[in-house]
Amino acid sequence: MAKKNDNTEEKKLSIEEAFSEIEKKIQSLDKEDISLEDSFKEYREGMELLKYCHEAIEEVEQKVQKIAADGNLEDFE
Repeated sequence: MAKKNDNTEEKKLSIEEAFSEIEKKIQSLDKEDISLEDSFKEYREGMELLKYCHEAIEEVEQKVQKIAADGNLEDFE
């Protein structure tokens, strides 16, 4: 899945890379000198990354369930 908006349009992220980006967002939000506008931006981008991770993990789970159900190695559609 390609990146969306500010964090997810430019390149494709692995789940690990997305979690790393989320960690950076959390660290930014923990700073005492972050402005309200920046905190909203970081929060929004973090939520987009979480949604991306959720969708990617869900897709993998569906593939595993299909393989487990019939023993074949076909892609989930």
